[in-house]
Amino acid sequence: MEGKKERKSNTQKNIALIKRFFPYLKKHLGTELVVLACALISAACEIILPLVVREITDKGVENPAGLTTALILKICAAYIALRGIDSISSYCQSFWGHKMGTKIENAMREDMFDHLQTLSFTFFDNTKVGQLMSRMTSDLFDVAEWAHHFPEMVLMTVVKFLASFIIFASMDIRFALAIFILMPFMIIFTKKSRTKMRDTFKQGRHQAGEINARIEDSLLGVRVVRSFTNEKVEKEKFAKGNEQYVVIRNRSHGYMSRFHATVKFIDGITYIVVVAIGAILMREGITSAGDFAASLLLISTLLGSIRTIVDFSEQFSRGITGVERFAEIMEEVPEISDGENAVDIGEAQGEIEFKDVSFSYVKGEKEILNHLNLHIRKGGNVALVGPSGGGKTTLCNLIPRFYEAESGEILLDGKNIRDITLRSLRSNIGVVAQDVYLFSGTIRDNLIYGKADATEEEIIEAAKKAGAHDFISTLPNGYDTYVGERGVKLSGGQKQRISIARVFLKNPPILLLDEATSALDNESEKLVQESLERLAKGRTTLTIAHRLTTIRNADEIVVLTEDGIAEQGSHKELMAKGGIYSNMYSMYATM
Repeated sequence: MEGKKERKSNTQKNIALIKRFFPYLKKHLGTELVVLACALISAACEIILPLVVREITDKGVENPAGLTTALILKICAAYIALRGIDSISSYCQSFWGHKMGTKIENAMREDMFDHLQTLSFTFFDNTKVGQLMSRMTSDLFDVAEWAHHFPEMVLMTVVKFLASFIIFASMDIRFALAIFILMPFMIIFTKKSRTKMRDTFKQGRHQAGEINARIEDSLLGVRVVRSFTNEKVEKEKFAKGNEQYVVIRNRSHGYMSRFHATVKFIDGITYIVVVAIGAILMREGITSAGDFAASLLLISTLLGSIRTIVDFSEQFSRGITGVERFAEIMEEVPEISDGENAVDIGEAQGEIEFKDVSFSYVKGEKEILNHLNLHIRKGGNVALVGPSGGGKTTLCNLIPRFYEAESGEILLDGKNIRDITLRSLRSNIGVVAQDVYLFSGTIRDNLIYGKADATEEEIIEAAKKAGAHDFISTLPNGYDTYVGERGVKLSGGQKQRISIARVFLKNPPILLLDEATSALDNESEKLVQESLERLAKGRTTLTIAHRLTTIRNADEIVVLTEDGIAEQGSHKELMAKGGIYSNMYSMYATM
């Protein structure tokens, strides 16, 4: 009973996945019909050869003199012409089929990439990039191969089965029934292996993603690896993951080998059954020598198509697994999205207010922010200080809705940010973080990320305001200098000034500075701090400060601890109070 339920469940799952995939195929139905027409022609050409052999054999047995050289040459010429048509059909079938498959793969990859752009930070916090890369490349390649082979294989097999059955039945209906009764056994004997193959293919895909993730992690952190001389540790980690992949692949190869062996065994039985029945029918005078010869060629064609389907079963398992893994990503619902009545607010004034806001990264765990209230006036310069874990970065991440507050309201110019479109909200906010991310490309490529249509004059002006123009001008290719992976060819201070120039180009009314100078040396810090002061002028600015001397001139300093806002006021007021901030500042000053 359980086995029957499982089979039904797998069938229903396959049907659901095919339905999920069908819209991509539907866009190319015209091409698919051409491919199927070519497949039909190829199948017909293949079926004709046994009929030609039967005709020649019967003529040769009944009237050898009638089998003239001219007749033989005519038959051969006609067959060669037929094969020419078959070759052209096969070429068109393969070329247009693969072209269609590539377009489907491309469309699915674009849709997956677009969908990933909508998913919340929480999803990426819990998902390895290597796994996503595996799903977008190797999985979708298998889907593309399956996409264009599946309909044509089904059509060709159905045509060959029906044509073969009709031809066998024309010889003797018992002949046809004896042969075709063996076919269900092949399906029954190979079903379990096919199911196991699919399961192990999915496991293999997952493990391939793990290997990708391990490679990415190790190569991006190669400097850390070598600084700690931990090459051996990384090799061991990689070898362990690689070995798990080998185990899974060997398991899938075992099921696959069992599958092919079963098919081959049934092939052999079918052949000998045809020979035995044909010989008996020929002995009894029920069938002719031509029919017998044709039956041997027909069974070869028939079993050849079955072997094609068998081979395709492996591809089907890979393809349907790829569709399943694609669907898993596409069914991920973005935690943060535009509300039904969300509006574009244009250019914001910059007044921000937190009203009774609570937040935790994992539901049910300790809250990072607990019923927090904070008002930041338009153009205000507010600094956030306090021990690690107090929620400073979290507070800043809630403003552009990188994460969603669990309760309470965050208002921008008096409007709940949930009622503002994400694009409109985030276009009004500039972020300069401690960990600067530069894309692989040129300095210019990274600068215009702040404004795609920026003119040369605007780019240079932004670089000058950020204190970056002078060092860029000394580089061999100036603004067209390649920065390397994650900007590895530039110093920390240089990368930070480029990120500031990027925000200058964006020119947002609200600025979030997350410990933007904490990782810099004294000279770089001074240059970057001057750039940040120019950037902050006239904007609503929230600064997360590690070096307290950099925020003495802030309009307001907010001390955040695990218990919420502990202190609030200007530098002078908080120093006079002699509380947490005063102690922190005194400790920092004596360091």
